[in-house]
Amino acid sequence: MDDDDGFFGESVAARYDETSADMFGPDAVDPAADLLAGLAGGGRALELGVGTGRIALPLTRRGVPVHGIDMSRAMTARLRAKPGGDAVGVTIGDFATTRVPGTFTLVYLVYNTINNLTTQDAQVDCFRNAADHLAPGGTFVIEVGVPELRLLPPGQTAVPFRIGPTGWAFDTYDTVTQAMSSNYVTLVDGRAEHESVPFRYVWPSELDLMARLAGMRLRERWEDWDRTPFTHESRRHVSVWEKPAG
Repeated sequence: MDDDDGFFGESVAARYDETSADMFGPDAVDPAADLLAGLAGGGRALELGVGTGRIALPLTRRGVPVHGIDMSRAMTARLRAKPGGDAVGVTIGDFATTRVPGTFTLVYLVYNTINNLTTQDAQVDCFRNAADHLAPGGTFVIEVGVPELRLLPPGQTAVPFRIGPTGWAFDTYDTVTQAMSSNYVTLVDGRAEHESVPFRYVWPSELDLMARLAGMRLRERWEDWDRTPFTHESRRHVSVWEKPAG
């Protein structure tokens, strides 16, 4: 893996679309692209963590010019190789701080990618960076899960989410620092291989405060891209913050 690509180097990029195949289907992609295209309102969109183009490409097919920021050259190389990939502008860098020219009517960050920023300071910087790129009246959209701490009984720090004959996966949580990790144990030729990816979980109310620090306000929050109402039972949310028009 290329160190510059962090945890999304060549070994991950080569199989990313396959291992995340359920997220590339029309049922997952179309509602997100439709909602984002409506928010773009005919203007330009900036994707933070553009990856292999799961959302950027269908958004460009809806007539929205898209530019993406991503740390991983390996992931964005897959984007470039896809039909229409040359229409998406790409800047390599940390999306919490990297600036690109011009302004946008929409900045978006999907599929839990805000959690890839593993400190609160970096997440705050991300909101400020989004606001700096937005034109007045523009919107910043995040899709992310709600921390599932209610699944943790006293004294337990891990929650399994996949168990099978050839491997299992579990998340670990540190409720003091909000650090978490997704861990994958795979059996290969009778030997166990372990991979761990660090994250930082973040609450909806915490994100709202980050938005306020960046000069934005919450406009909408749904459970999903179909605008299902957000409730205390929702396991994820799609949130829309707005930069004031004046």
